[in-house]
Amino acid sequence: MAAPAPAHQRLGDHLHQTRLLGSISSALYYDQNTVMPPAGAAWRGEQLALLAKQLHERQSSAAYADLLAEAEAELDGASAPEAAYNLQLLRQELRRQQALDPELVAAIAQAQARGNALWQAARSQNDFASFAPALERLIQLRRQQASQLASAERIQRSPWEILAQPFEPDISTTRLEDLFVPLKAELPALLEQVRATSTPQRATNDLPEVLQEQLCRDLLGSWGYDPARCQRSRSAHPFSCTVGPQDFRITTRVVPGQPFSAFLATAHEWGHSLYEQGLPRMGEPYFPWPLGEATSMGVHESQSLFWECRVARGEAFARLWYPRFRAGLVDDPWGEPQRFWAALNPLQPGLIRVEADELSYCLHIVLRYELELALIEGDLQVADLPREWNRRMQSLLGLEPPNDREGCLQDIHWAEGLFGYFPSYALGHLISAQLAEAMERQLGPIEQRVAEADGTSLRAWLAERVWPLGRRVNGEELVQQVCGEPLSAAPFLRYLKAKLERLQAI
Repeated sequence: MAAPAPAHQRLGDHLHQTRLLGSISSALYYDQNTVMPPAGAAWRGEQLALLAKQLHERQSSAAYADLLAEAEAELDGASAPEAAYNLQLLRQELRRQQALDPELVAAIAQAQARGNALWQAARSQNDFASFAPALERLIQLRRQQASQLASAERIQRSPWEILAQPFEPDISTTRLEDLFVPLKAELPALLEQVRATSTPQRATNDLPEVLQEQLCRDLLGSWGYDPARCQRSRSAHPFSCTVGPQDFRITTRVVPGQPFSAFLATAHEWGHSLYEQGLPRMGEPYFPWPLGEATSMGVHESQSLFWECRVARGEAFARLWYPRFRAGLVDDPWGEPQRFWAALNPLQPGLIRVEADELSYCLHIVLRYELELALIEGDLQVADLPREWNRRMQSLLGLEPPNDREGCLQDIHWAEGLFGYFPSYALGHLISAQLAEAMERQLGPIEQRVAEADGTSLRAWLAERVWPLGRRVNGEELVQQVCGEPLSAAPFLRYLKAKLERLQAI
């Protein structure tokens, strides 16, 4: 009889099977948001609930715990530090999974599928009341989840902080307040400066949908899109999804009245996908091991925002792409590259987060973060959410949504119970700005590289210094390691002020 394989090898086989199940769930999610007919939502909810229970069983069973213990016992951590850290991360996740009731896991998966379907219908019909019961159910289930997970935490965390850990490991509300205070203090003043000194920009007519689609294809083609490994589809809300180690999906949407929405969303989501494709997942010791995963959604967002804002919204990029946009139109609504660049960077706050200018974007995140903190830990009732949303929007941005479709129904995240996610968008802006400063210290101005059509060197810098780190560091540790200084709002504010000065000079 052959001797059993080493525990580490058997553990890798177990994790591989777990990854396969997870990838099936990802494929179903992608299908649900792209081509699934609305009437399939209930059955899809049952499918996802079944998979969630099976995944939970694989990640929490006594047999898996014994296998992990065997692998820990046979490992010489001093000679294999990365393997030891993989096991440490697996042990941490095991504690969390064992703390959860399997029935709660299934209930959350089913509530997420139902919430998604009801949100899509409610948003299209501007009917918050039809969605409110699903949101109340998700909040109730997530509170239960946070309560159960509290026993697995090694340090004391609030319910919201516990829910945020899968998105932003080690984050706290105290640290977020430290980072958000400068944004809340300086961004409204910059918005007022724009209101006081800027003349209204000429509206850009809608670009034909066929032109928008062609421009998106051209952008992806110039940024390394490989149709053998990648796919772009349409969805109600743009997102990026990794189905397998050679299967990367993104979605975009064409928005009437927003001529650059699809193009910029394509740049954004492809930034996510580039990060996923650059993670150290292929071969030992990473795939399917934890160290090959993204470290946080803040770092993830930093990559998408780098390509959307530092590149696609940059002046050098606008000069390069202006002829492509103009060539698809009978009349040129811009007249010159600089005005085309200004059109890519509107200087007026908007109601919709994903269409927001860079000045107001982080205030959108502050609004959502404060509201979900009140929903999870405070006394804000779901029925009062539209009114409170509108009040805070007026306070932070000087705007009041005319309807809930453009207000509290605009994002999909709460419809899927993703509480703790939103701050990662603002952290992404901060991390992106700090990484960009470090990049420019080594490569020279990003704008110069883009003007020379040298996007390859930008990708190479990220591929060498950021993407391979995986989960060896958390988000703040990554910034410290790559940039040599702690995460701060200062680089982002410097970037905004310099860009605003140039735009206002047009």
